[in-house]
Amino acid sequence: MKFDGLILDVDGTIWNTTSIVAKAWNIAIEKNFPSVKRVTAEILKGQFGKTMDLIADNLFPELSREQKDYLIQRCADEEQKALLENEEDIAYPSARKTIEEISKKIPVFIVSNCQSGYIEVVIEKNRLENFISDFECFGNTGLEKSENINLVIRRNNLKSPVYVGDTQGDFEACEQSKIPFIWASYGFGKVDQNRCFKTISNFGELKNIIL
Repeated sequence: MKFDGLILDVDGTIWNTTSIVAKAWNIAIEKNFPSVKRVTAEILKGQFGKTMDLIADNLFPELSREQKDYLIQRCADEEQKALLENEEDIAYPSARKTIEEISKKIPVFIVSNCQSGYIEVVIEKNRLENFISDFECFGNTGLEKSENINLVIRRNNLKSPVYVGDTQGDFEACEQSKIPFIWASYGFGKVDQNRCFKTISNFGELKNIIL
């Protein structure tokens, strides 16, 4: 197939922030609701890919809606600070190089269920400013991933895009948007690969599919 756009997920696809984020979220929990159970990198791997309100429901069930919303925002604040300060390369091998190479042939986009400001951090920390044409997220729109995928498709007049993600939720969003899904099997989730357009075991394999 010839594609006119590559749309990427972030966590579990481009990079793995879970260890850094777990420490940051625990700082926020300790500051604001110390009775709430702390999180771990493994716990977050099971939550990343969901919308922030759903993650708050899953991790902070004892809190009220108002308290959940407040705490998840404080977690996001601490997370952004920690990621901006981080100097370790947490991108998957060859991710930046591959994105750069693909962007020379077709435009590359990002769609995530993350909070506002997060994709900007991803782009900055991975030096992707010249390679990402557009992006959208739940934090900006309040919409489900399939709807944000459709926004990017319409804004950029895409006729044959493909999405790369690592979770069942990513797969289902692509089904709803009626676009092919490439499963990043090295990420956080499990997907029936027989139902996927393609499966990659490392990010660099995208070149063989896209180019």
